[in-house]
Amino acid sequence: MCLHEPEPSGKMQLCYESINSSCIKNSWSISMHITMYTFMLCVILATVAGNLTVIISIAHFKQLHTPTNFLILSMATVDFLLGFFVMPYSMIRSVENCWYFGEFFCKFHTSVDIMLSTASIFHLSFISIDRYYSVCDPLRYKAKINTCVVLIMIVVSWIFSAMFGFGLIFLQLNMIGAKETFYKLIYCAGGCFVFFNETSGVVASVVSFYIPGFVMLCVYGKIYIVARRQAIAIKAVANQVQVRFEMEHQISRSRERKAAKTLGTVVGVFLICWFPFFFCTATDPFMNYTTPPILIDALVWFGYLNSTLNPILYAYFYLWFRKALKMILLGKVFQHDSSRTQLLSE
Repeated sequence: MCLHEPEPSGKMQLCYESINSSCIKNSWSISMHITMYTFMLCVILATVAGNLTVIISIAHFKQLHTPTNFLILSMATVDFLLGFFVMPYSMIRSVENCWYFGEFFCKFHTSVDIMLSTASIFHLSFISIDRYYSVCDPLRYKAKINTCVVLIMIVVSWIFSAMFGFGLIFLQLNMIGAKETFYKLIYCAGGCFVFFNETSGVVASVVSFYIPGFVMLCVYGKIYIVARRQAIAIKAVANQVQVRFEMEHQISRSRERKAAKTLGTVVGVFLICWFPFFFCTATDPFMNYTTPPILIDALVWFGYLNSTLNPILYAYFYLWFRKALKMILLGKVFQHDSSRTQLLSE
């Protein structure tokens, strides 16, 4: 986002030839355009198809109607909408460096982009809290994390993110005290820019990334510690009773490795995808908006990849998703209503 006017290489082409202050189109070769469009289309299709599969799986099978899965369903809906409504327009803007859809739709698109990206991150944070009670307080888990609590989490994720995204852009809170800088350094006709002044850049990064990210790191760190203690306790019991020690030891080690792998993957993917963009958002205003535009665009799409990779993580870690995916691909979900209550006996 934080887009800047690019430096032309070769013959200069404008987004609108009749306007002198028009933005300059990217002058890449045809092969580069095809490569970029192909890559971004693959990301969009993977995001839409993957998250749609999660939505169908949880909505169709009654055995998956649990509070935790409702939270996953809501996040998949957020990521699906991001892939279906936001990414295609971002793709054209990124490849062409032009915006052909009008100023109002630019603001609307930007607001929805911020809203859905923030909501997706908030869902990840609430899922980490859900997993915390599941692992660290299993006896009271169902009492603490019930359907009502999950519904509140979902409403907060959607409503707060919508207020934040639309309020920031349509109330121009991101432009306070910096309009002159925007029109001097950033603006050109035919572009769609997400501009942050120094304060809004820091606030947006803290609210949308650093606070949820800090929550995830703390919660998953605690989960890993508890899971490791549980694995050590199993090993200790096996040592005391001397019953199939080797088998129990292997189970213990396997659980430790699985916990580390699962939590490390979830947190790692989230941080790798989103940290570079939000670091840029917070620091670019203090550097007089000198970050290259092509780098900013790359960071935007790197952040989008988090929504693309979430269904892949489900497929890797959750057996129910792999089985549901198999039934969807084979068309078994349309054969008989009993499939709603009998999930994958095979």
